[in-house]
This record gives sequence, C-alpha cells and structure tokens, in this order.
Amino acid sequence: MIKTRLIFACMVLMTLLLFSIDLTVGGVSISLGNVWRSLTWGYCPPQERTIILDIRLIKGIVAVLSGAALTVSGLQMQTLFRNPLAGPYVLGISSGASLGVALFILAGPLLRLPSTFMSLGVAGAAWIGSAAILIVIAIVGRRIKDIMVVLILGMMFSSGVSAIVQILQFLSKDEALKNFVIWTMGSLGDVTWSRMWILLPSVIVGLLLAIVTIKPLNLLLFGEEYASTMGLNVKRARGLLFASTTLLAGTVTAFCGPIGFIGLALPHVVRMIFRNADHRILIPGCILFGAMTMIVCDILSKLFLLPINAITALIGIPVVILVVVRNSRV
Repeated sequence: MIKTRLIFACMVLMTLLLFSIDLTVGGVSISLGNVWRSLTWGYCPPQERTIILDIRLIKGIVAVLSGAALTVSGLQMQTLFRNPLAGPYVLGISSGASLGVALFILAGPLLRLPSTFMSLGVAGAAWIGSAAILIVIAIVGRRIKDIMVVLILGMMFSSGVSAIVQILQFLSKDEALKNFVIWTMGSLGDVTWSRMWILLPSVIVGLLLAIVTIKPLNLLLFGEEYASTMGLNVKRARGLLFASTTLLAGTVTAFCGPIGFIGLALPHVVRMIFRNADHRILIPGCILFGAMTMIVCDILSKLFLLPINAITALIGIPVVILVVVRNSRV
C-alpha cells in the first residue's frame, strides 16, 4: 500500500513538472519564471502572457483531459471485452466521428446539407457521429447476451462506416480532402476557452461514471456470468460503460480528432507499473499516467513540429507489440 501511494505521489509530481515544462516549450521559448508570473498575474511581457494564457495553457489542459479520458476509456473496454487489444475506439466511436466530420467537410459542399448541420462545426459533427454509432451499438447490445458478439458488431459497423467515408473522400474536392486528412492527424490546439467549457464538463462526467463503474469492472474481470451470479446487473453495467466511453472518447475525438494508441497501450503500462488488477487503483493510475504521457507527446510534437498522432503512434506501437508477444507466450 505504501508503494502504491509513493507511485501515485511520483505521478502527481511528474505531471505537474511536465505541465510546467509544456508551457515553456513552443515557437517562442518562455522561462518558467514568466510562466509562473503569468499564471499568478505578476509582471510579465504582454506578448508572452497572451501566448501562455490563450494558447499554451489551453493546450496543456486539453492534453491532460484527452490523455486521462482515452486511457480510462481504453481500460474500461479492455476489461469489459476481456481483450488486451480492445481500445476506446473498438465500438466504432472513431469511425462514427470520422463519418460526422466527413459529412461536414467532404459531403457538405457536394450535397448542400442544411445550414443547421453546417453550423455545428467539426467538433459538433464528430460528436454527433460518434454518439449515433454508440447508440446503435447500445440498443443492439441490450438484446445480445454475449459481449463478444457486441464487439464483432462494433467492428463491422466501424468497417461499414469507414467504407462510406472512403467513398466521400474519393468524391470530394482537393481542398476539402486536405482539411479532412489534417483532422485525422489529431490536434490539441483547436480548442478555445469557449469550447473548453464543453470539453471539460463532458470529460469530468465521463470520469465520474468511470469511478461509479469500479465495482462492476472488478466483477467483470472474471467474466459476465460470474458477475451476474454475484448480483451484478450486467445490462446496466454495460450501459454505464458505454455512456462513459461515449463521453470520454467521443468528446476527445470531437475536439482533438482520432488520437490513436493512447487508449490501447497505456492501460497495459499502468498495470505493469502497479502490478495490480484492482480498478480502484487502475482508474486513478490511468488518469494520471494518461495525462502525463499526453503532455510528453505535446512537448515532443512542438519540438519536432509533428502531428500528435505521429507521436502517440511511435510511443504506443512498441507497447502493443510487447503486449502481443507476452500474450503469445502464455
């Protein structure tokens, strides 16, 4: 128990340190002293204060929220499906968001969609698309007992939606196609303070739902049949997990694009760090480690001028390979 508390304390300190460093890194180098003075309303050059408060602070908060949200939702899906290669997008959330954005960016000019839809913006279209897919999966899931069938259906829905997106890409104009491809690369810098008041409460509610599902997740480690015999309402637990995943992964995808490998890889790293399967430890561990890792990705993306998805893939792929190799030896 002392070791676990020590690990949590180290994670908190590392997250704060990395967050501070993230505010200093960018096209314009800013000292930690000026960062502190900007945050505490001390004297700081106006230009640097604007950069910190209106750009880097928002981006840092988005990195914390997105990392925590994707890692926790990935953990939930891996436990629910009892599959180490399940992730936050396994139910088609990413594909649904891609379809919404594709309709907004690619099909809007072609089909002359109504102005009410076009006024949603990329984030609104992505959130509606991801929520629509997950609602379909949830309705189907209530009628199906076998969770693996739900997983297969999610993959099939995802493949079908991806095919529609590819058709829209083929028919779209060059400029619209370029905008869509840029969205798929992911970005932490498209959120403003006005959008933050949508992103922040959505992620917080999703994390609170994840905390509510700690006991069901611990029971589901042994399978749905065992959990049912222990008095768990499996359908209700599934619904809470689907709702939490929609709010966490769906909202992050809407505002930041489909960020890959974070939700797939990091839950395994957290398990390795704590050497524990108890979700009372894993969920707060995923929140801290996910936030910390995404901040590192943001720092690297700014230093090397690379899209965030390129960084997350380079970090996540070795972890996924390690998990596959370890499981093949069992």
